[in-house]
Amino acid sequence: MPDYTNRFKKSLKAGEANIGLWISIPDPFTTEICATAEFDWMLLDGEHTPTDPLTILSQLQACAAYNTQVVARPPIGQTHLIKQLLDLGVQNLLIPMVDTAEQARELVQAVRYPPHGIRGVGYGSARVSRWDSRKDYVKIANDDVCLLVQAETATGLSNLDAICAVEGVDGVFLGPSDISAALGHLGNPGHPDVVATIERGITTILKHGKAAGILTPDRTLAQHYLKLGCTFVAVGVDARTLALGVRELRASFKN
Repeated sequence: MPDYTNRFKKSLKAGEANIGLWISIPDPFTTEICATAEFDWMLLDGEHTPTDPLTILSQLQACAAYNTQVVARPPIGQTHLIKQLLDLGVQNLLIPMVDTAEQARELVQAVRYPPHGIRGVGYGSARVSRWDSRKDYVKIANDDVCLLVQAETATGLSNLDAICAVEGVDGVFLGPSDISAALGHLGNPGHPDVVATIERGITTILKHGKAAGILTPDRTLAQHYLKLGCTFVAVGVDARTLALGVRELRASFKN
């Protein structure tokens, strides 16, 4: 019997650092290539890409043979879309643009079965239970999901303390690109004001005993955030890595 333990959630609870890779190319073939590197976690991005639930299904299957944990990000935290992703077998969700504690509580409800939530019950015919071969799934389902929310707007940052206080939120991701835009530094997530805001955010998140996360391809900044206590840090993006790699290769053969 395969081990369905949510190792990513368990690791975050233990305060262990998890190094991740952002997957923005909506294709299982390239996703599997990236999975061979065995990052601790890989984010399947459905917010800023054409990635849909069927694509995420194929990417989950592509990652299954490798020692990496998958986190999926839908374009928005809608109950019906969350239900689809969970039934596909997604264990870890990252929900963008969470601005209030009320939104966070609604998301907690969306990932839990009644009477503790509003998730529709259809596990018997879903991949997540391996089409009802996992007889224990319904008993562990509510505890199995790792819910991560993104605070990345001026409103979200102002409500960060209240968002972190919501029971059932396992971690908070600070979106540096959107935070930099909110602070008037669009395109410059390394600006001192942005970094200082993120640092304060990390302190708030950790104060509540929640996991703090971030994405930055800047290796120095990534190490800095890890030292501050971030435990899920994405250090690159597949499309960006590919683009820079092929441009560098071409440039090396130009006069």
